[in-house]
Amino acid sequence: MFYEVHARTPGENAYRGPVRFLLRPAWLALITTVTLFVIACYALLAPWQFGREAERDTEQHALDAASTIPPAPLAQVLPTGGVTAAVDWRQVSVTGTYLPQAEALVRLRVYDGKPAFEVLTPLRATDGRIVAVDRGYITAENGAVVPPYPAPPAGEVTISGRLRVDETDPDHRAAFVADGRRQLYVTDSRIQAAATGLPIMEGYLALATRQPGVLSPLPVEPAAAQSTAPFTNFSYALQWLTFGAIAVFALVYFVRLEMLQRRATSGATRRRSARSAERAAFRRELAGEDAEHTDSS
Repeated sequence: MFYEVHARTPGENAYRGPVRFLLRPAWLALITTVTLFVIACYALLAPWQFGREAERDTEQHALDAASTIPPAPLAQVLPTGGVTAAVDWRQVSVTGTYLPQAEALVRLRVYDGKPAFEVLTPLRATDGRIVAVDRGYITAENGAVVPPYPAPPAGEVTISGRLRVDETDPDHRAAFVADGRRQLYVTDSRIQAAATGLPIMEGYLALATRQPGVLSPLPVEPAAAQSTAPFTNFSYALQWLTFGAIAVFALVYFVRLEMLQRRATSGATRRRSARSAERAAFRRELAGEDAEHTDSS
């Protein structure tokens, strides 16, 4: 009798589908969230950081290679055309005259933890070409008010610096005038040329320290980044891969924990049902014995 009752206990019937609870809305939401997070880690975030690391490594190699070449006249490095990736970071010198009336400020910069503006002043070289010169940056109390800063020297000057490829604004925002100054969102000589009407060659010259007209010279970004935080992007990529693995492990752990808890609950239910069946059978046996005793009397 005990085994017949045990075979029909509700707890055992519930345990016939040990993972059926995963179809509940809360579990489906958790599984979906973890799945999307893992896909993001392995298909988007980690590859993105690996790509950033590769780009920075490529830029560092370009900078190292350019630094081994002594400065050369601009006309020798760029006989025609503008700055391309092949000559990015090359050190050049040029003689010409600053054009302060065509100057522009690059806003939304941060240097030394403070808001800053980069000052982009065209220079007309002796060969007639016009090149945008990034004279460095000036810090400000906030990014909306331009602080006073020295004007470039008048007359003919000879300057040296590093050639840089134009930055690109993904939003393609034009130059505008604010606080009495022409301002740009990125360091892009093409936008400056469109705003001033001057035939400024593509690319710009980042002025070196102790040069005529220099302000606070721009840091050499790849070298600075490598010296302060080596392998940062690679570490971030590994972290995203680790986070994805931890998410999968945690999901499996919680599913296993839920199964164990349900198994324990199901076992306790079966034991209670068995004890109840035994007590019922015992009561029926007692009732039968009492009935037999009454009949015999």
